[in-house]
Amino acid sequence: MKKQGRIAGIGHGIASAALFIVVLLAAVPARAELRIDITNGVSQPMPIALPPFAGGSPQESQTGAAIVHVTSDDLQSSGLFQPIDPRSFIQNVSANDAQPNFGEWRQINAQALVTGAVRALGDGRLRVEFRLWDVLAQQQLAGFAYTTTPQNWRRIAHIIADEIYKRITGEDGYFDTRIVYIAESGPAAHRIKRLAIMDQDGANNHFLTDGRSLVLTPRFSPSAQEITYLSYASGTPRVYLYNIDTGQQESIGDFPGMTFAPRFAPDGNRLILSRSENGNSNLFVLDLRTRRMTRLTDDEAIDTSPCYSPDGSKIVFNSDRGGSQQLYVMDAGGGNVHRISFGSGRYGTPVWSPRGDLIAFTKIDGGQFYIGVMHPDGSGERLLTKDWLVEGPTWAPNGRVLAYFRQTPTDSYGRGGSSRLFSIDLTGYNQRELKTSGDASDPAWSPLLR
Repeated sequence: MKKQGRIAGIGHGIASAALFIVVLLAAVPARAELRIDITNGVSQPMPIALPPFAGGSPQESQTGAAIVHVTSDDLQSSGLFQPIDPRSFIQNVSANDAQPNFGEWRQINAQALVTGAVRALGDGRLRVEFRLWDVLAQQQLAGFAYTTTPQNWRRIAHIIADEIYKRITGEDGYFDTRIVYIAESGPAAHRIKRLAIMDQDGANNHFLTDGRSLVLTPRFSPSAQEITYLSYASGTPRVYLYNIDTGQQESIGDFPGMTFAPRFAPDGNRLILSRSENGNSNLFVLDLRTRRMTRLTDDEAIDTSPCYSPDGSKIVFNSDRGGSQQLYVMDAGGGNVHRISFGSGRYGTPVWSPRGDLIAFTKIDGGQFYIGVMHPDGSGERLLTKDWLVEGPTWAPNGRVLAYFRQTPTDSYGRGGSSRLFSIDLTGYNQRELKTSGDASDPAWSPLLR
């Protein structure tokens, strides 16, 4: 059985490279399978052993060790897995072994085991092979071989982590992704804000804009190759598009008033956004092929932060049409508007889960900021985290993890006020800081890159 696909290079200026995937024969499960139930959070992560992937040369061995290091970090960052200290390993194994000595891995409490090998091919490409084993059931759970260019080794590591995560949790992974965000620097009175992009683990971090113009609210296209954002490059706030592959930037058009809060429709051919004119802010949809703008709301309130449901049939947004800032849902064509938030406080920045089952939001209540989720009908509100300022939730593509930014207050001398990115599991567990080189805000998670 063979599958073929394409794997895009990470970051602006790196060409895409073909990735060939071979599914390695897996044994038929003979007993209950190893599984993590992630619906209620995990207090005890699963012990997993990840020996360095074998190589026939020092360079192959070095690449194999690097792949395992990144895969191990990915799995540990999810809060669901606990990689075992390699110093406790008894057996040296590779993907070429017919079967590990499961007894020796049980002695160090490993429930899952990952084996692999790296081999350089004659045409300059790499073949990376891995297998996932259930130590207790003594059976193979998954096995894949990847052939790609050497510079894509880190992508391979993320893809392997995704396969392990999916096989053991039953949910899609989210490691082979990127995050675009606003990189901030300079004093508060002269803050420089630039578009920046990185792998979800903080690697390959680089700037997309030079900081000469203020930029805000970046959002990925469904293809993960384009970003839409707000820029003050022309003096007036305008929505722009940025092509990650080419570096090309363009305004969506010179419309009356200011345009802001853009987000792609699920088909990638339209943008939904806010347009402010004569003191009012209404929602519009822009066809990117014809550049035709269509009005969706028409009232004297402030309607903003729109986001489509995954199937494109509904839109959630926040509005003060009822006297305070609350969340509303309407049909994609603009009709059937109804309020869904009824708790205390004010609600904003709603974003629909890729699974369609939840809407994440920012809430301000009693002088505190919260990140929370609710069902699309407004039921089941849960607050996941709170702080002096937390804002801008964005979903990982599997709908199980959220990223957001947290800002600390400044003291009487103007010190503090740092802004950092964080992630948190949907259950409210495993809150972690995401690595950035400096202050960061307003993250947006990409879809899976393949």
